[in-house]
Amino acid sequence: MKITRKRAVLAGIGVLVLAAMVYLFLPEPEVVQTATVRRGPLQVTVEEEGETRVVDRYVITAPVAATVQRLDLEVGDPVEAGQVMARFEPPRSILLDPRSLAEAQARVTAAQAGLAQGEVMAAQAETELGRLARLHETGAATPQALEQARAEAVRARTALDAARAELRAAEAAVSDAGSSSPQRAQDVVRAPAGGRVLAVHRRSEGPVMPGEPLVEIGDTERLQVEAEILSTDAVRIRPGSRVILDQWGGDHTLEATVTKVDPQGLTRVSALGVEERRVRVVADMVSGPEDYRGLGPGYRVLARFVVWEDPDALQVPTAALFRHDGGWAVFMVDEGRAVLRPVETGREAGLWTQVLEGLEEGEVIIVHPGNDVEEGARVRVGNSDG
Repeated sequence: MKITRKRAVLAGIGVLVLAAMVYLFLPEPEVVQTATVRRGPLQVTVEEEGETRVVDRYVITAPVAATVQRLDLEVGDPVEAGQVMARFEPPRSILLDPRSLAEAQARVTAAQAGLAQGEVMAAQAETELGRLARLHETGAATPQALEQARAEAVRARTALDAARAELRAAEAAVSDAGSSSPQRAQDVVRAPAGGRVLAVHRRSEGPVMPGEPLVEIGDTERLQVEAEILSTDAVRIRPGSRVILDQWGGDHTLEATVTKVDPQGLTRVSALGVEERRVRVVADMVSGPEDYRGLGPGYRVLARFVVWEDPDALQVPTAALFRHDGGWAVFMVDEGRAVLRPVETGREAGLWTQVLEGLEEGEVIIVHPGNDVEEGARVRVGNSDG
């Protein structure tokens, strides 16, 4: 009996020793980082640097060939609609060299001779018209002859008027040569709208040609953003799409709305020397001017074009997903062990991805699962995002 009891005690001790040895040689639980399946707003955005510009930019140009007076405008000056922006004088006469002066004087002499000849021709035509009119009254001249005489008289008078105009022009060319007397302003250009001066292209007095730019103005409180988007991303952007503006210098984000997506793409070369097809996208500010004080045209902003959003999307960290049997899966944590769970995903928004099927809100999943994490493996939570 004593031997049987002794054997039982030894057997028990052996079982305990064996259990201890088994426990000691079991693999340690894998330390994992976890996250909780959650619901919340989710956005898919296209991010690109943009540049601000005024909605309506006006370039004031010279309407005719003239002499513009000095412009006393500075960049940033306020402008009211209808304000005089530039004053013009008729073009100044040029100084003639001796040869040109001689040619001008010869033109005067020729014009005087032409005028004298025109006066003679006009007098002869009037005399002939009077003679034929008297003969027509007596029936000695035909109506056709009288009409021809009248036409000749009209042509002669027209030629006489042209000769007089040529003489006046020739005399003016000679008399104005070398004249430097100031001329009174004859015309002005006014601002078509209010705003501020954005650029001054011409400041000093001098001759200008038609269409030459002088000043640019625009309302700096009405801004829009322009960005060049990769064509593969631009196809997802539509007029009316929401735009979030960040990194503009303020401590809050701004809102804008897409108003135009160019139908024609552009070729641009990236910083790495790679040719890219880009599309110009324009968005108007939704935030009021009081929200972006200090922001002006030509400033840099970071524009995030929202192409999809859900205010209550079921989502998991993108880093928790991995490929499995042609689809996606995650590892859940259930009673200290890793459990494989296939899932169906929706939209990917950077760090978070929408889940359509396979998970419930509040379930705990493993983020960045390593190669040692397998179905049923023991795991220990080392860090969690809650």
